[in-house]
Formats: sequence, structure tokens, C-alpha cells
Amino acid sequence: MRTAYSVETVRTAERALMARLPEGALMQRAAAGLAAACAQLLGRVYGSRVVLLVGSGDNGGDALYAGARLARRGAGVAAVLLSPEKAHQGGLAALRRAGGTVADPSDAAEEAIRAADLVVDGIVGIGGKGGLRPDAARLAALAGASRAVVVAVDLPSGVEADSGEVRGDAVRADLTVTFGTHKPALLIDPAREYAGSVRLVDIGLEPPEEAELEALQHADVAALLPVPRAESDKYRRGVVGIAAGSARYPGAAVLAVSGALRGGAGAVRYVGPAGSAVIARFPETLISDRGPAKAGRVQAWVVGPGAGDDAATVAEVLEADVPVLVDADGLRLADRDAVRARTAPTLMTPHAGEAAALLGVAREEVEGARLAAVRELASRYRATVLLKGSTTLVADPDGGPVRVNATGTPWLATAGSGDVLSGLSGSLLAAGLSARDAASVAAYLHGLAGRYAADGAPAGAHDVADAIPEAWRDVRG
Repeated sequence: MRTAYSVETVRTAERALMARLPEGALMQRAAAGLAAACAQLLGRVYGSRVVLLVGSGDNGGDALYAGARLARRGAGVAAVLLSPEKAHQGGLAALRRAGGTVADPSDAAEEAIRAADLVVDGIVGIGGKGGLRPDAARLAALAGASRAVVVAVDLPSGVEADSGEVRGDAVRADLTVTFGTHKPALLIDPAREYAGSVRLVDIGLEPPEEAELEALQHADVAALLPVPRAESDKYRRGVVGIAAGSARYPGAAVLAVSGALRGGAGAVRYVGPAGSAVIARFPETLISDRGPAKAGRVQAWVVGPGAGDDAATVAEVLEADVPVLVDADGLRLADRDAVRARTAPTLMTPHAGEAAALLGVAREEVEGARLAAVRELASRYRATVLLKGSTTLVADPDGGPVRVNATGTPWLATAGSGDVLSGLSGSLLAAGLSARDAASVAAYLHGLAGRYAADGAPAGAHDVADAIPEAWRDVRG
């Protein structure tokens, strides 16, 4: 499992480690890892041209010491000091001893950046707030427009480490070399897209057990997937109820059922006006026209996709004493007090626009501060919340690490894709996974399925559903 920790936690762990090491040893470890990553990108270090953008913090020191290592291998290294009087003196002396130079932050710096093969961003450390100052923003823009590869030290300057927010100009890196542990901004958009590829350098840091963020990997998902045993039958494997669709949106019901059938539960019960469309496509579905309360035994419900204005069905499902997933129209129709009063788990799966409506803010506010938004929604509704997007976030109402998933693809931005995810998540709920695990595993599989379905070309939601078994086998294999 990949984990990320807050700035305060990282600094506490760094202080504890520095107390056990000789002075400067931690920075040397970071600089060695940074220099190695830069050398690998350059391929041939000797004769290459490297520019260091150096601020006043430890990131600037890391960049200077790494630059000294590259200079000793024959690179031409120039440091641009944004705060010359506050630059790390030990790192600056090491660079000069190795043959590196200092460029003036004006015309000489611009020339050097335009001619560089590689630019190292050591402007601002993990404690930075707000966007870059104008002089730094100008240099960052030059680096972005140049032919150079841009490498960020620990975190792209201008993004906020704990929240993943970008409140102004920021460096756009091709590679971020981060030390000790991931920082939340490296896993959460919008900051994540500024980081490029991320390489973690082990410097001996020992953060606490509970992280700020968790990102499941193949092995974690494989351990959570429900697998039938010899004595299993369809009821022991779980039955998921789908209350979705309407005369206007019958396809939402079909797609939700398609996701549910591939999610590990033993059977799917469908309740709603799209029964004929569902049974025509999936004859194994158990169809009922008696409403959710009389549909028969289920271990979880999915309600809302394509529901239109059917508030009565949403309210009836929320009264069930089993886990309930609320999506799409159901999010708009669900009474917040009814959700908060539930004793069985509730999973809500909004996209940014729906989350914004529930929070009473602009969509841009949610998209710019996704971590804060998902936590606030989970707290307000006392529900587990899966916030859809380029990085999907899952938060529990009682706090704890937020789960982040990045397996998806932009091709998943297609009508009905969320309905498939809802059915898949609901099936995992019915199979016995907690709301947090069901949401996390479903997002992971759904993202992989989107990649397989698209394979570099447009794909429909039904293609995504059809690719879920391939994603499942990939994870299990």
C-alpha cells in the first residue's frame, strides 16, 4: 500500500531521524537520491547542462548538493539563487568546489534555462503556501516552455503539500523526486498533475502507522476481493438490490446491473420501471415490481442512478437495515437527516458537480480542494463518500486515512460509467466488504477496466462493464 503523510508528521519524523544521524547526513541522503534520478534522466551526465532553481529552504540545499554531484561527473551546473542571502551555504560551497556556477536571476538565468537539458526545481519546500511569487513564477514558466526535463525536489513548488490545492502559479514537473514518504499533494489532483512521474527515495524516515492518505495496490485489492468457497451458494455470496432507472433513463438501470453482476455478489435483484430492458440484457437478474421493501432478501442496496424524481423509492431504500449506496439522482433526492440517522453503512458516490450541490458551493471549489470536500461531505452526512474524478477519493465519516485511487483513465469520462461503478460497488457491499473497502476496490477495478476497455480509443460504459472480469483477473493474477 502506498501511503502519504502530512507536513507536520514528516517534519516530526525528520527531526527524530536527524537526532540520530551526523549533522547534514539526512540532506546528503536526499541529495544522493536526487542526483541519481537526474543522472538517469540525462543518460549521459558528462557535458550536459543543468540549471538549479534554488530557494531559501532545505529543498534548495538538496538541489545544490545534488548539483555538486552532477558537476563532479562532468555536467555544467548553474544555480539560480532566488534569495541569495538565504541560500544554503554548505550546498552552495559544495557546488562551487565541484565547478558549478551561480547565474544571475535575470537575463543570464533565462539564457541558461533555455539552453538547459535539465532544470531542478528547489524553489519552495513542503511548507509552502499559495502560488509562486512573480520572480519564481517567471523562471518556472521559462523552464516549462524550454526543452529541458524539469525535476521537482520533494514536491513541485507552488502546490500545497497537505491539501493538493494549487492556488496560483506552480512548477509543472516531468519528475518529482520525493524523500522518505509521499506527500498528499503527490496523490491528489489538481496538484498531482503538476508532479509528473513520482520517485520515492528512501532516506530512513519512520513515519507513524496511520497515514493521511492510502493508495491501494494490486496486492491490497487482491486480498479484499470476495472469492466463493466450496460451500458457497448465491445467497451466501450476497444479493445486491438495484433500485434505479426510469422511463426516461432505462439505460442507467441496465448499466448499474451490469456492474453489479460482475462485482462478486451471488445474485442481483432489480426493482424499478426498467425491468423489461434489464431482463432483456441480463436474464439472470431477479426482477421485482413490488418496491424495495418487498423485493426479497438483499445484503445491500444501490439506489439513484437514472431515478429521475422518484424520491419515494430513495426514501424506502434508506429505511433498509442493510448497507446502501446512493448515487446520481439519489444524491439529490436523499434526505440528509435520513442518511445521518441510518445505523447500517451508507456509501455516497458523487462527482464534483453533485458534491458541490450537496455542499452548497461552486463546482470549481470542490475540484480545487478535493480532499477537504470529501472529508466535509463524509462528516455532514455521516456516510462514507467516494468522490469521483481523475483521482477518486474515499473518506469515512469517523476520519482516518482517506483512500485515493488513480487507476482510471480520461476515457472513463463517458455517460453511464458512474452507473457501472455504482453497481460494482454495491455488489462488493453485498459480498461483505465494508463501505470503505467496497468503494476503494470498486474504484480500483473500475479504473483498470476503463483502461482495458479503451486501450487508447473511445469506449462506452458497457465496454467498461465487460472489461471488469479482465481487471479482476489481472489483480488476482
